[in-house]
Amino acid sequence: MKYIFVMAMLLSFQKLSAQIETPVKWSYAAKKKSAKEAVVFIKATIDEGWHIYSQNIKDGGPVKTSFTFTKSKLYTLTGRTTEPTPVTHFEKSFSMDVSYFEKSVIFQQKIKLRSGKATVKGSLEYMTCNDHKCLPPSDVDFSIDVK
Repeated sequence: MKYIFVMAMLLSFQKLSAQIETPVKWSYAAKKKSAKEAVVFIKATIDEGWHIYSQNIKDGGPVKTSFTFTKSKLYTLTGRTTEPTPVTHFEKSFSMDVSYFEKSVIFQQKIKLRSGKATVKGSLEYMTCNDHKCLPPSDVDFSIDVK
């Protein structure tokens, strides 16, 4: 009897894990501008009908996209992480105007290199929603080689 119960539990967990939604895929790249300067690109590819939020969201709204870069002796950040102009729309669920991105967005971070190459590491947090629901905020670690 225990065996049947354990198998039923395992099958239900397997079914649940197969239903995890991942409407956002992340990719990374870097481009050297000179021997001492580079730009790191962080791209979100977003499934049809979904969106992620801008870095610039007022308090009381959804979780904004944010980036945390690991400190390194090989590089320093130059300015803030930039983003293209988002779509801004009133969302009833938050009772406010919010800015977001659909389909894809590329965030950029300039860095100053102390040597010819570095690995930029960090994490990002984002929240994704569609017209019917929002998924819990997600954290993603990244590592980007600058050569």
